[in-house]
Amino acid sequence: MIHPDTEVKFINKTVQYGVVATKFIPKGTITWVQDELDTEYTPEQISRMQPLIQEMLDKYSFRNNLGNHILCWDDAKFVNHSFKSNCMSTAYDFEIAVRDIQPGEQLTDDYGYLNISEPFEAEDEGTERKIVHPDDLLEFHEIWDAQVADAMKNFDYVNQPLLKLFSAETKAEMKKITSGTKAMKSILSCYFDSRKK
Repeated sequence: MIHPDTEVKFINKTVQYGVVATKFIPKGTITWVQDELDTEYTPEQISRMQPLIQEMLDKYSFRNNLGNHILCWDDAKFVNHSFKSNCMSTAYDFEIAVRDIQPGEQLTDDYGYLNISEPFEAEDEGTERKIVHPDDLLEFHEIWDAQVADAMKNFDYVNQPLLKLFSAETKAEMKKITSGTKAMKSILSCYFDSRKK
């Protein structure tokens, strides 16, 4: 489920639609949680689908570390890529704002950690990276882990409307992490190695 203070808006002709904040979302806020309505499809299930459905699923889903496609039931499927993303995935099936997100600003992910199947050239944002690669997680996980760790410092001090969707186990894990008694798992654990499948 995407953060409630968001809406889908037309961005431009290149990316078309995206998710924007309707209110200020501070750094450290949970911006998305995988919930029970999100649907998981195995490669075998997808292979039996019609080509048009496969195409839509490829466009609007991401792959988890098992190689299964996760299709979000709500507006989360419209979150666009950015090399300077303001949201970051974690090893715990949720995303967090890694910097303050202003009203009207897009919520963005770096698709490099979403186990894409093919590389693609993204919109030029003036960054060194120009292409998103399937193995970006292997190269950039330490940078992304540092961003998440920094954002987690604010976790207990900001409003968390999506915290109620956490399992008891994840809540307990976050308490240990924010108190400093346990290290956060690396985003690298989200990596799916397609060569092993």
